Amino acid sequence: MAPNITNAPTGVLFEDDDKPIEGLKDRVVDTHVPQTCDPNHKIRIVWRNVAIFLYLHIAAIYGGYLLLTSAKLLTVAFAIVMYWAGGLGITAGAHRLWAHKAYKANLPLRIILTVFNTIAFQNHVIEWARDHRVHHKYTETDADPHNLNRGVFFAHVGWLLCRKHPDVISKGKGIDMSDLESDPVLAFQKKYYLILMPITCFIVPTMIPMYLWNETFTNSWFVATMFRYVFTLNMTWLVNSAAHKWGNRPYDESIAPSENLGVSIGAMGEGWHNYHHVFPWDYKAAELGNYRGNFTTAFIDFFSRLGWAYDLKTVPSAMVKSRVERTGDGSHEVWGWGDKDMTPEDRQMANILNKKST
Repeated sequence: MAPNITNAPTGVLFEDDDKPIEGLKDRVVDTHVPQTCDPNHKIRIVWRNVAIFLYLHIAAIYGGYLLLTSAKLLTVAFAIVMYWAGGLGITAGAHRLWAHKAYKANLPLRIILTVFNTIAFQNHVIEWARDHRVHHKYTETDADPHNLNRGVFFAHVGWLLCRKHPDVISKGKGIDMSDLESDPVLAFQKKYYLILMPITCFIVPTMIPMYLWNETFTNSWFVATMFRYVFTLNMTWLVNSAAHKWGNRPYDESIAPSENLGVSIGAMGEGWHNYHHVFPWDYKAAELGNYRGNFTTAFIDFFSRLGWAYDLKTVPSAMVKSRVERTGDGSHEVWGWGDKDMTPEDRQMANILNKKST
């Protein structure tokens, strides 16, 4: 997901960019939603958004140059910390906590995550979660805000450069958001978002390096603010594009979302996407038993130990195994000794300690 600079910023970018993904099997979704893109949908590019995102990316490229040539190490470290904060506001906050209700958080943690989410500037939580719930319910259809069937570029950033497809609007109105609208923390963020967002995302990140360690305005603005912000955006967008296009599908080969380690590293654990679309209510958003490529799970687990995060929901291994065997593409790792995928060579060469004679 990403910032909607207008009220309706999604649609189609190119006339010929509406081909369905080759080999993608039909999904079980609302039968009233077409499984391929509507070729008659009229393109409505929002040129203001095009100009804004063009500036942001040019500024970020320049910021990357300054990061390597003139920015102080403290400024670079500060930009990384701000990226972590903003990223967690999306992954642990808007995504796993609020969009999917995969765990619960007490008031202090909800406030922290709301501040982090505002730093990320990808819309207030209620709007982000609504679009994400629509995405899961109508994945790869015209009702999907960043429908991959319209092309990788569209799924990555193009959906923010155009008006929304009518199906996105109509289906979005049918999503129940009462659980989030009743949260006073989120209601406060939504009410004052246009005041809070510029302060937390742009003004404060620029002022801190300038006034605390005498960084130049140029380095502060282009490195700590522009480069950090655009980098965070693109890491989030890769979940919509790359993690829906490239990778294995060990849990369900009939859907586009895939397991992508590179995306998981950049997006703090959100790239294990085939698993996530099969089990969206798992707070780990992955099957992993460790924190490899899943920094967000480590963050949630830390606050769980403090008692601030609780009711963490996860999937029993038996349920995962059943789904892998039923719908997976065969790329899942073997479960253990005696698995049908275990080669005879591995069985023969294995060392068995303290073996009991029979």
